[in-house]
Parts: sequence; C-alpha cells; structure tokens
Amino acid sequence: MRIGGLQKSSLIDYPGKISSVIFCSGCNFDCPYCHNPELATGAGACPADFSDEKIFDFLRQRVGFLDGVVISGGEPTLQKDLVDLCTRVKALGYPVKLDTNGSRPEVLRRLIEEDLVDYIAMDLKTDPQEYKSFINPNCNPAALFTSIQVIMESGKDYEFRTTCVKPIVTPQAIEGIARLIQGARLYVLQRFRDAHVLHPEFFDDGDCQYSREELEQLQTVAGKWVARCLVR
Repeated sequence: MRIGGLQKSSLIDYPGKISSVIFCSGCNFDCPYCHNPELATGAGACPADFSDEKIFDFLRQRVGFLDGVVISGGEPTLQKDLVDLCTRVKALGYPVKLDTNGSRPEVLRRLIEEDLVDYIAMDLKTDPQEYKSFINPNCNPAALFTSIQVIMESGKDYEFRTTCVKPIVTPQAIEGIARLIQGARLYVLQRFRDAHVLHPEFFDDGDCQYSREELEQLQTVAGKWVARCLVR
C-alpha cells in the first residue's frame, strides 16, 4: 500500500462514528480544488511512521475506543493491496468506510461482494459528461454510471457527494447529477475550501465560492430527486 497518512481520530469522516482515517497516496483525477494535493499527486511513499504494520499496531490498540476506519485518498481503488487492507481492518472488528471517485467499479463490486466495506462515499465532481473538460481528459463516464448503480444496489450504507465550486459545478450540473442518482438515500453538497488546493491558478480569474443562499438553492434543486440532500 502507498499510505500517505493516518488521522488517528475523526468525528466527521464516518457518519455517527469515531473513526481513524487511512489516506492512500495517488489519484487518477486532477480536480483543481482538491484539498489533498500531496496525496493526489502521489508525492512520496509513506513515511516510516505510517507503515502498514505501525498502522495496524495502532488499530489493534484502539479496539473498543474507535467505532470504525475510513479508507480515503487520493483514490484508494487504485491500490493493488486494497482488498488485503480492508480484510485486515475487518478482521479487527472495525466497520470500514470507503471514499472513492467511482472510476473503478470492478473494485467496488469486489469489495461489496466480499463484504469488505460497510459504507461507501462516492464523489461526483460535476456532470459526468464534463469530466473530460475539468477533471480528467481520459475519464470514462460509463465507469461512473456503473459505480453509481453498483453502490445503489449494494444494500450497503452510502452517500454521494459534490463539492460545489464554480465554474466546475453549475445548477444545471447539480440537477443532472441528482437525476442520475434519482432515489439515492443521501446526496451531500459540500462547501468549497479555497486553502491549499491542487491548482490554485485555476481560480485566479473569479469568485469560485457559492454563498449559503446559493447552496440552499442547489439543495432545493437536488432534493426533488433524492431521498435526502444535505449541505455540509
């Protein structure tokens, strides 16, 4: 595993649980607003303090104190040892939440079929047809569509998320996404944080932030299509 970091305790990353977050290094997307640029670019292998065995020593010591483990990134499904990592975490008795961009549905399907994840959070960056312009010129929208279907049919807890940042995300994109995930249990609209992003130059020419009122308007648009829509 290319592990880029460990957050020992979090109250917000796994809904309803106190969790540790394992960050995988490397991503196949190039989101300008990414707030983990070092992880996105895969810079460096994991420091010695974040070796697999040290992380598992920590997790063993925290059994009974932690409620779950989040595997995030970067993009975890790029890691060839992800199945083994999830297997070992589950063997300690922890539920596992996976954060993913949905680009590798075959990995999601295997994790679900082998009961190695308990909660899946998939980021939908914008309308899938716009990924080639903003996220990755080689993105395959069909893979995203498949991941959405796999997640919604999995029987697992899940959420879809969109970071609301102009001009990547528009009201039309939000409605398109909401239609795509029609009937989803939870769709989360996330505020954009403009500090320490992957491509700050992308935002030099104008205001990229949505106001609270604008976010509530987007929430109203999306809420018509999903069971629950939150602004986070």
